[in-house]
Amino acid sequence: MKNKLQDLLSGMRVWATVAVLYVVVISGIPSAQAQSYKILFQFRAGVDGASPFGGLVSDPNGNLYGTTNIDGAFDSGVVFKLSPTGRETVLHSFSGSGGDGAYPLTGLVRDASGNLYGTTAQGAVYGGACGGAGCGTVFKVDSAGTETVLHGFTGIPDGSTPYAGLVRDAAGTLYGTTLQGGANEAGAVFKVDASGKETVLLSFDFGKIQNGYAPYGGLALDPAGNLYGTTEGGGTFGAGIVFKLDTTGTETVLYNFGSQSTDGLTPTGNLIRDTANNLYGMTENGGMFGFGTVFKVDKNGNETLLHSFAGGKADGQAPFISALLRDAKGNLYGATSEGGPFDFGIVFKLDSTGKETVLHSFTGKGGKIPYGSLIRDKAGNLYGTTSGGGTYGGGLVFKLTP
Repeated sequence: MKNKLQDLLSGMRVWATVAVLYVVVISGIPSAQAQSYKILFQFRAGVDGASPFGGLVSDPNGNLYGTTNIDGAFDSGVVFKLSPTGRETVLHSFSGSGGDGAYPLTGLVRDASGNLYGTTAQGAVYGGACGGAGCGTVFKVDSAGTETVLHGFTGIPDGSTPYAGLVRDAAGTLYGTTLQGGANEAGAVFKVDASGKETVLLSFDFGKIQNGYAPYGGLALDPAGNLYGTTEGGGTFGAGIVFKLDTTGTETVLYNFGSQSTDGLTPTGNLIRDTANNLYGMTENGGMFGFGTVFKVDKNGNETLLHSFAGGKADGQAPFISALLRDAKGNLYGATSEGGPFDFGIVFKLDSTGKETVLHSFTGKGGKIPYGSLIRDKAGNLYGTTSGGGTYGGGLVFKLTP
């Protein structure tokens, strides 16, 4: 397993409570870029939570909802609500005890009744395959802020360490992945129905590495009930795959990364799909410059490389556990956790011709290292989080007008 996993999981308990202020002065940054960027809320050490790794979800009234990876009342992360005026309300503080989860790494999905659903990477069941960290949970937080643990992972044959969030179908069934665990300890795809019953749909297998292993990203769901995802490892060339899981539980490898000399390598984020069943995603590594890519895979498994990140001051690099956002015109929006003039990541736009525009470069004091995916309102404004930086060092929620 890659070093970034250990770095992130170990950092859940040792995040510094003393803020480090970053003051960086670099000339040549267009003023229009700065004027379009607004900090809506800044996290700091304490009960409000800190270090939001996941993205956001909104309601019809313009409230934003998300999670923080650490801090809160029990130093294990929170579920929060942010009003349109920037007022934060902590809906739930994870405790990591009594079956509760700890350290969520992803954002939330919301139903029409205002219930929120997500995963935690640790907590719930301890010991055995789960060790001292716990195997993680699937949870629900209702509109009143009451949390219900829908499922506590057990490791083997169940999954462990869900890095990604969930997708939800019309019947209220939730689908997701676990990075580890499953029958073969190589990760799993699962569902949790409306009654809270969990079913493992697929266990990845190190003995059949051509079928992939270690799914960091979550799933995309089509109207027929087929699921689509990626694995960071395995496949014909050992660089990860794009897979389809049909309603009978049969896995099909749609694409093997590393198939071409300048192909992307090691996808870690969610896929998104369009109405023609094309899939879009990012790889953390590979491409023309070795800094990651944006790709498209059609329904027949043909891949198109849409963009190779160049890194350095002019472009981003190493998008990690982040998904793309697609608008009605076919433009793609996303974030990278590294690169840009300050090396704290960027927000970018990729138009339908493949032309990239860097919309914002993170500065440190204005936020740094975005892992979460973006959302977009009807006016075209983008909203997201950074896992660190800001005045207090605990990350922030931002709004960006392209």
